[in-house]
Amino acid sequence: MTPVPAPPTIADIARAAEVSTATVSHALNGTGRIGEATRRRVRAVATALGYGAPGAGPRTRTLGLAVTTFAGSPWNYVAVSYFSRWLTAATAAAHARGYALTTLPADRGAQTLWHNLAVDGMLLLDSPDGDPVLRALRARGIPVVFDGRPTAPRPEDTWVDNDHAATTREVLDHLAASGARRIALHGGFGGEYYTRAVTEAYERWCADHARPPLPVRFDPHDAPGHAFDEAFAAGAADAVYSLYDPGGRQTLAAAARHGLRVPQDLLIVCASEDPAYETTEPPVSTVTLHPERIAEAAVAALVARVEAPAEAVPGGCTVPAGLLVRASSRQPRS
Repeated sequence: MTPVPAPPTIADIARAAEVSTATVSHALNGTGRIGEATRRRVRAVATALGYGAPGAGPRTRTLGLAVTTFAGSPWNYVAVSYFSRWLTAATAAAHARGYALTTLPADRGAQTLWHNLAVDGMLLLDSPDGDPVLRALRARGIPVVFDGRPTAPRPEDTWVDNDHAATTREVLDHLAASGARRIALHGGFGGEYYTRAVTEAYERWCADHARPPLPVRFDPHDAPGHAFDEAFAAGAADAVYSLYDPGGRQTLAAAARHGLRVPQDLLIVCASEDPAYETTEPPVSTVTLHPERIAEAAVAALVARVEAPAEAVPGGCTVPAGLLVRASSRQPRS
């Protein structure tokens, strides 16, 4: 039996056309700022090589996506605004490059799914220290790109992340400028790099400004915000920076139970992509991590690792975060 030749890849077209893989991707998908002559030449080369032609073999390759912060736990990460926006953007980015995107559930253990998963590459979001999913993927030699710096990166690893230290300083400086003197950090829940990086930056800021750190442990099931009871009853905190999506609502609930007015008595900032924070009473200031930009960059990096591993650039790519200031953290007018 005559073996069926493998279909041409973007890397094959790039070599034949003497351009970069990024140029090929832009030419085939009608994106980017490249000259029309280059676009026509790349497409002609792709046609000559049989890219996407009938009989050329299966064209659709597959990328996988998993949120592994709590791998094995049955939680619905798609209901979290950050992940849902990330997933939508990643799907569009994968499809634009000729790839399907498979989203893996969080409640599947590493002992079954991850050792048999048929994908060309994996996107891992919030991979924690000792991640069993990452271990299984590395053992199989499947290319991986991370959203969030891995806790113990290898020299060849690629990740996309925000500058959490700079963002934390921006938030704390903003709260201090609005009059806060005792800022609590509502976090310490996950084992991924994000939680550790923000916590370390918070502790450094407190030391630099001679402020006592006020950690309040986040609990995803603490809708009434009982974690704040001790700090609010004793007047220990006059501002809160919450690191997770439900944290702003928990803080508002706790403030209402303790008779604290926002922002007169308590300032609040929450890291969240949830648009509902625009309509709370008062509207809550949020930190956006720009999931769409991170997803696009991560998919592009993973496709490069899959199709042209020798040309893939390891290390981190930084996407700036943004502080969206609303009434909850503005200095009250006298």
